Amino acid sequence: MVIGERLRALREQKGLSLGDIEKRSGLRRPYISRVEHGHTVPSIDSLERMARALEVPLHEVFYEGKGRPKPLHLRECQQAETVWGRTGKGARVLSKFRRLLASLGEWDRRLLIYVAQKMARHKQARSRSSRPVAEE
Repeated sequence: MVIGERLRALREQKGLSLGDIEKRSGLRRPYISRVEHGHTVPSIDSLERMARALEVPLHEVFYEGKGRPKPLHLRECQQAETVWGRTGKGARVLSKFRRLLASLGEWDRRLLIYVAQKMARHKQARSRSSRPVAEE
């Protein structure tokens, strides 16, 4: 689904012109046209303004089904991964990284990312090689 096509379909369903959306949202008509034709990717703010102008909830711009979309239920391990760095030791480590990374130059940051990627690949390769092989 292309967002611009969805916005145009919603606008046409409501019988509104580009001028109507311009008046209601405060966005300029050429910008709205570029979004609808896929020449411009709108910001979240612009999407919210367009949804308000169309008098639809924001999720309807992305979701074509009936009613509200069902919420996603993440497995316990996925939830734990997203919470790292919010509290406790993880938060302290993350704060320290932020402070130190802010003082580095661009070249040093790139080098650090390169080394971290190499370490992650090395760890993945080690974990794959240490797995027991199933006997035939």
